[in-house]
Amino acid sequence: MMNYKEKYLEWLNSPVIDEQTKQELLSIKDDEEEIKNRFIFDLEFGTAGLRGILGAGSNRMNIYTVAKATQGLADYINFRGKEYAKKGVAIAYDVRHFSKEFSEIASSVLTANGIKVYLFEDIRPTPELSFAIRYFKATSGIVITASHNPKEYNGYKVYWEEGSQILSEVADGITNNIKNIKSFEEIKYLDLEKAKEENLLTIIGKEVDDEYTRLVKSLAIRDEELDKDIKIIYTPLNGTGNIPVRRVLKERGFKNVIVVPEQENPDPNFTTVGYPNPEDTKAFKYSESLGKKENAEILIATDPDCDRLAVEVKDGNGEYIPLNGNQTGAILINYILESKNEKNLINNDGFIVKSIVTGDLGKVIAESYGVKTYETLTGFKNICGKENELLKQNKTFHFGYEESIGYVTGTFVRDKDGVISSMFLSEAAAYYKTKGKTLLDVLEEIYIKYGYYRENNFSIVLEGLEGKEKISNMMINYRKNFPKNVNDIKLIKYVDYQEEKEYDIINNKNSEVDIPKSNVLRFWFEDGSWYAVRPSGTEPKIKVYIYSKGKTLKESENKLKLFKESILKELNNI
Repeated sequence: MMNYKEKYLEWLNSPVIDEQTKQELLSIKDDEEEIKNRFIFDLEFGTAGLRGILGAGSNRMNIYTVAKATQGLADYINFRGKEYAKKGVAIAYDVRHFSKEFSEIASSVLTANGIKVYLFEDIRPTPELSFAIRYFKATSGIVITASHNPKEYNGYKVYWEEGSQILSEVADGITNNIKNIKSFEEIKYLDLEKAKEENLLTIIGKEVDDEYTRLVKSLAIRDEELDKDIKIIYTPLNGTGNIPVRRVLKERGFKNVIVVPEQENPDPNFTTVGYPNPEDTKAFKYSESLGKKENAEILIATDPDCDRLAVEVKDGNGEYIPLNGNQTGAILINYILESKNEKNLINNDGFIVKSIVTGDLGKVIAESYGVKTYETLTGFKNICGKENELLKQNKTFHFGYEESIGYVTGTFVRDKDGVISSMFLSEAAAYYKTKGKTLLDVLEEIYIKYGYYRENNFSIVLEGLEGKEKISNMMINYRKNFPKNVNDIKLIKYVDYQEEKEYDIINNKNSEVDIPKSNVLRFWFEDGSWYAVRPSGTEPKIKVYIYSKGKTLKESENKLKLFKESILKELNNI
């Protein structure tokens, strides 16, 4: 096995690597640390596909790592049989640097391997790629995106025939194929014009857009009972949401949707926002300014690939209050189930799906309507994987969500969807406005009815190779040394998802957990509060999710502080 220096020289001497890439590599020839960072690992293909910093090297996103991953996918599809190749692969891409080029490289490699490709003509939201797979009855799909990461990143996500992201069985098959490619010279390419002539490449657009839009609008539960004059500020954060979100809201009859002009059009540098993550309230700076000028009632933002949604709501003092993912999810579940119940659209086989690190408020609301909640590991690949499984049992899917501002309803998209979420959030706000309520009022009513569920989710960022090692050590040590009680609140059970075991402290019993193995720890307390600790799968951080429950807001907030202090003390001691 080659070390990083040998890999660096291999790239420099390869007849396949282009001159521009070689010049980039020569520019770092005296920087040992940079060479090491770029070549010590190969960019890892997991169930989330690839994600990394753009640049030359085996541990970077570039045309060669994308081509190699695609050859691995092509080999996997062809191994499954001719019918799989014939059904083809749908490909979409976002606004980022090299997204278009990577989508074309992927198309070139797939078609060279005899696999049909449906390539979008221009940028599209990630959820529309999920829909396109189902629309064309394709075998697979690829979206080129790094979601909400900074401008230096790009990524490559793979989907399977149901329209959801690949799970480990498919990912492992593709990974093994990638590892078997010993040289870039083994990768096949076909000129895209030739691929079109051979009917292996179809450029897609309006036809798919129109059907996707029609189906999004068909999900509406209420229409006549809405105040469609509600004033909404929308920002796509220079990403793919601008056209589809505005189109859906316009066709639904919302008359006062105002777009943040500086963030309306594609910008791969995300100049006005830097870190284009709407979960971070700093992303709302321009929206808040425009909102105050226009006296808007809600501000909504989608991330660059438009699969996630965040919202801020105007309070009685004219200030904008951000809702986190758990709160937005609870409001959407409350609105959808309340409305469906009123219209007799809930039967006894309904379900929602949430991740294990998402709060319990949505679950409690669902239970009050006789709707069951299923839990999965983090990531919509797991949420929609569970949805796929339950739909085959003829159960009725109402909603899927996770605390990191991802939501979906309906069954024609099998991933989180910022277009659907934007429509439902606007619909809910417009409905409650006719009742003289804001979304903040609705949230308060939910708390009064079900209890004050609060959350404090934070990350400890540890960059580089040293950081990776620290994160690993933190998880190993926390398994042995975690707080047994927090003040006088007793720990009653915990789950180690890596061991796939639940430990019942009160009854001194262990039991198996029916959730796939993952490096996550979760702890429950006697008052209904709980927290989870896990390393991020895509970023250099350890994530902590704290959920408290109290009879009052103050009680719940105080518990959050106690839990955070206790957890941080233990982690910082490691």
